Amino acid sequence: MPLDVCQLPLVGGHPALDLVNTLERGGGSPHDFLSDSSALLRWSARVGMISAAEADQVGRAWLDEPAAAHAGLAAVRDVREGLHLVLLATIADADGGTAGDPVAAGAALVALHQRWSGAAARARFVLDPSRVRLTYGTVPAMMVPDRIAEAARDIMLTADLTRVRRCPVLEGGCGWLFLDQSRSGSRRWCRMADCGNAVKARRLTARRRAARAPRS
Repeated sequence: MPLDVCQLPLVGGHPALDLVNTLERGGGSPHDFLSDSSALLRWSARVGMISAAEADQVGRAWLDEPAAAHAGLAAVRDVREGLHLVLLATIADADGGTAGDPVAAGAALVALHQRWSGAAARARFVLDPSRVRLTYGTVPAMMVPDRIAEAARDIMLTADLTRVRRCPVLEGGCGWLFLDQSRSGSRRWCRMADCGNAVKARRLTARRRAARAPRS
């Protein structure tokens, strides 16, 4: 039985990467942990995209306007897919190329810019005691997709994208994306306790079976 969205390990190192990882892309038909607007709201609060008080505001706005809830979920899924395409195009594969399609990534960048532009249009300057900051998500019904669009912009413009990794699918990993923040830059698995150890265990079992197999 799939985990609840609030049980998903947060391994991305950035909320935008954890968003990408809410869709299982390996194996057969993908499983979407953001199954409805309620799951999206709970996940957004868990990763700190919105506060508990803001979650209440969004929940009331979506309850009063179900169409806004559906639109918000669709917008977040669009950002998630677009960001996935862009980041795959930054990851080097074993042959020195990229793991993604640069053409698809270019189209995704256009769509992501449109999403962020809409979020920026709704943003407001807020005066703090020592500075002025730009706050995204000032409209409750659009708070979650606007904050997520800004998170996608943030990782694309401020993160070292040469440090984005994909848990190696061809070696038995799950395909989740993460920022390699290790000093050596050699992290390979989303979590060693999960995919890394699982792959090692499968390899050990295969070697033992091969050793026990009768020789012809």
